[in-house]
Amino acid sequence: MRSLIFVLVLLVASFWYWGVHFGVTILALSFLIFFHELGHFLAAKYFGVFVKTFSIGFGEKIYSKKFGNTTYCISAIPLGGYVQLKGQDDTDPRHKNYDSDSYNTLSPFKRIIILFAGPFFNILLAFILYMIIGFIGVERLAPVVGTTLPDSAALNAQIQKNDKILAIDGVKIQEWNEIKKYVTTKPTNLLILRDGKEISITLTPKIGQSKNIFGETVQTPLIGITPNGETTTIYNNGFDSLKFAYNETLEASKLIYKGLEKLITGVVPIQEMGGIVAMADITTKASQISLSVLLVIVALISVNLGILNLLPLPVLDGGHIIFNIYEMIFKRPVNERIFVGLSYASMALLFTLMAFTIINDITRLAGE
Repeated sequence: MRSLIFVLVLLVASFWYWGVHFGVTILALSFLIFFHELGHFLAAKYFGVFVKTFSIGFGEKIYSKKFGNTTYCISAIPLGGYVQLKGQDDTDPRHKNYDSDSYNTLSPFKRIIILFAGPFFNILLAFILYMIIGFIGVERLAPVVGTTLPDSAALNAQIQKNDKILAIDGVKIQEWNEIKKYVTTKPTNLLILRDGKEISITLTPKIGQSKNIFGETVQTPLIGITPNGETTTIYNNGFDSLKFAYNETLEASKLIYKGLEKLITGVVPIQEMGGIVAMADITTKASQISLSVLLVIVALISVNLGILNLLPLPVLDGGHIIFNIYEMIFKRPVNERIFVGLSYASMALLFTLMAFTIINDITRLAGE
């Protein structure tokens, strides 16, 4: 009852702060959790494992319904979800069962498939969302020049305000962020649209300083231009949508790994870490902008959930996968005392990080 009252108070406060659009956030995050757990559920069912419970949320059950032998429920604390399999229980690592329909009787390889299915479904969902985004169109900065910087290659080549970059060395340019991909220190040919006429300009970019997404100052070849703020909607239909979805999913995955690396090495301060409150804030604001922006954010969060769940922490899917790989190699399970100790230690670490990020997020929002 206490957890239910706590969640009701939390929901009232959230709707008061973010407004009705917070309802979209609840639906979006709940769907991501559902899809993750659906991966585990379907894989477990395929291998004949008895699934006791399929829950969206933790703690006290708000609503539950039994279909077949499985209880499906919505629980009070909306910070995740779980599929409870016979013979496997993260809250009690010592729990084992060796009936024919138990998780424990499966080979390590089959267990790994069940564990991997959850993160895989999140990544698959992101891929599908990016395909949808490709069809409905995504708004990006147009490759139109706003200003040319002093002592730059662009100024020397007499590039002007409102020039539109159509291609770089024969490669078609659709949006502003594509420009840096094709700029090198070698002589570069730009195809520009100016006053309705196409003009070919050759220039040699200069090495300069810029900031990457992590705030680091990096040396990079620069043309020396800034955008004028004009936007364009980019569509990816047919087979192009598959390529677009693949590239966006891959880039989102790389971004998460790079972010973790920068966090561990201290490039990104720990105070910049965000959690469930930051996700709710970003998703709610995105829902007020447009459907495509909302889907981009939800896809990025879905990839995030998939990748982070593969980290080698014992309480996460990745940690269990590591334990099963150990069993495959050495033909015996990890020592129970080590397994239990690491499981409880990682639980404590995750709860500590969760509490820290929530406090971080609230402090950051309060300062806005």
